[in-house]
Amino acid sequence: MQSQITIRPAVEADFQAIARITVDSYLAAGYFDSADHPYMQQIQDVAARAAKATIWVAERDRQVVGSVTLALAGEPFADIALPDELEFRMLVVDPAVQRSGAGKAMVEAIIEHAKSLEGITGVALTTGGTWESAHGLYRKTGFKRVPERDWLIPGTDIKLLVYRLDVQPT
Repeated sequence: MQSQITIRPAVEADFQAIARITVDSYLAAGYFDSADHPYMQQIQDVAARAAKATIWVAERDRQVVGSVTLALAGEPFADIALPDELEFRMLVVDPAVQRSGAGKAMVEAIIEHAKSLEGITGVALTTGGTWESAHGLYRKTGFKRVPERDWLIPGTDIKLLVYRLDVQPT
């Protein structure tokens, strides 16, 4: 039996593991060819991201196995959040433990957190068009496609898909 997954705010001691897991998961999924890609370089700077956004980690047996970045509308890491939405980005799970429940645990924690936030009625996210395992997780946790909000990465022809889940405050 696998041990419990804990979701908690990231601390500086987690940053190296977060950077490694982010790179490993993006490369393993084929999203990028190399860790040298400019976007990959940017997301590896976890300290800079943590200074401007909320980062959580998934931990099992005191090991960081995943992370996610949260943002509200108007914050630097919010790409698509409307004023009543919590957005999450860069949800990653170490490829060595994918499909072990860490991703689902993080999504469920995000949903519960969103319900506790004043004025928040939904959770939104952006994902790549071919990222089927991610799409499955989002559908399984209740998210619905919002195709009218899909967008292109600036300066590219790469289309990103938007999903949203309505939440009721607790």
